[in-house]
Amino acid sequence: MNFILFASTVLFGFVIAFAISKDKKTQAAMEKNYWEKEAAANNTRRKPLDDLDYIKLPMEIFPMDLLSDMPKVEDYRQIILSLSECPIVNFTGISNTDLKLRYGAPNIDLLTSYDQNYTLLVRTLQQWAQALYDAGHMAEACQLLEFAVSTGTDVSATYRLLCEIYHKQGTPGKIAGLYPIAETLNSAMRNTIVRILQESDQASSRPHCG
Repeated sequence: MNFILFASTVLFGFVIAFAISKDKKTQAAMEKNYWEKEAAANNTRRKPLDDLDYIKLPMEIFPMDLLSDMPKVEDYRQIILSLSECPIVNFTGISNTDLKLRYGAPNIDLLTSYDQNYTLLVRTLQQWAQALYDAGHMAEACQLLEFAVSTGTDVSATYRLLCEIYHKQGTPGKIAGLYPIAETLNSAMRNTIVRILQESDQASSRPHCG
């Protein structure tokens, strides 16, 4: 009996050692591939940026005159006005290495600024929409959120608030139109956002009492 136990322990040890060795080799191969790719990216010459999907701000949908006496809303307005004059591109989920390979290493600082502009845009839209919603301006908040979603934002609070607005407006069927966007997001937040939509859908299908 002791021999069987000993043999089992030895065998288990061999299995663990093999798994650790395999994992180390896999990790080493991944690191080698990464550094080779990064080296190639750093040696990529500048390329044209003609195919970038620039985001144009539809200034006509922004409620620039609402809540203008609120300092935080004024900050949001000023940010949007500033961004309206800047290049904005959504590079969510795309690494700097891939950007350098596609557009050239000399362009990386420029591309990073474009992506930072996008991050600032969608965060500001979310915060502005929330302020509008809290103040009772639901339709205007909805416009900002729908525009943010159309750009491929991965701010989960944007989807959550938009679903809430659809429910309150009596149009929960519009949630179905958010799935195609959410399911194709190139973001680690994709599954979380899809789950938010599913939960909101389930809430709308429950019977209401009273």
